[in-house]
Order: sequence, then C-alpha cells, then structure tokens
Amino acid sequence: MKKLKEGVVAPDFKTTDQDGKTHKLSDYRGQWVLIYFYPKDDTPGCTKEACAIRDQMADFKKLKLKIFGVSTQDAKSHKKFALKYDLPFTLLVDRDKKIVTKYGVWGKKKFMSREYMGTLRTSFLIDPKGKIAKIYENVKPEIHAEEIRDDLKKLK
Repeated sequence: MKKLKEGVVAPDFKTTDQDGKTHKLSDYRGQWVLIYFYPKDDTPGCTKEACAIRDQMADFKKLKLKIFGVSTQDAKSHKKFALKYDLPFTLLVDRDKKIVTKYGVWGKKKFMSREYMGTLRTSFLIDPKGKIAKIYENVKPEIHAEEIRDDLKKLK
C-alpha cells in the first residue's frame, strides 16, 4: 500500500456524490479541501465524526473549507445518512475502491481479534495548490473536527 506524504500533490479523482453529481478533486484547486475517509455510513464512530464536522460548519465556512466525506457505500446509503443527520457537506461514492486505494487508506483492520480489509479512518487537508498540507491518521471521531479547525487556522 502506497503511503502519501504531506507536501505532495493530492491524487486527483472523479466520482459522484449522494445526489449523483460528479466531482473532480482538481476542480477545487484554489481553495482548501478536506477529504475525510470513513468506514461506513450510520455506524457509531462514523456518525460521531460526521456530526462533529457538521457542528463546526460555521467555522469551516468562515475558513472557506470544502469538505468531502468518502466511503465505499453507494449513493443511496450516503443520501440516507446525510438526510438522517442533516449533514451539510458532500459524501462521495467509492464503490470500486479506487479513491481509498489511491490515498492508501484501504487496509487491514482488526475487530474482536478478526482481521479484515476496510477503510482506515484517515483525513487529508489539501491546500489551494492541491498539495497535502496535513494528514490525520487514526482519527478520534469526537475531536477530529476541532483538530481540523485549529490546524486550518494555523495554516492559513
């Protein structure tokens, strides 16, 4: 698995969101972007993380941050998740696992001594030039939004 580093250009991708709209990362050059990878819609940790980001949206809007959540569920699952928790940001579909693979966040996980492959909870803060400014690994869902907000304030 290829490991991305801070300072390199973030891999471009093209995919659709919960509403079927197409997004290409390169279309967002010139602005700060957060790509946060999460394992599964509507699970306890992923819900905590998404709601914490939602609750910081006023600050993120002031900081002009574009936010994308990415998981391997389909658009229908993303839409249901976004509506249930009133998520004001875009959820991207990665059914074929191309994006999680490009970003090196598809890997071995362990739960109750069982190993399996899945999405590693990781986020990438991308600067207006398209370079990775900060990588967050082993994200703690409850405090992640505040970490992002504080780091973005320092980096801007």
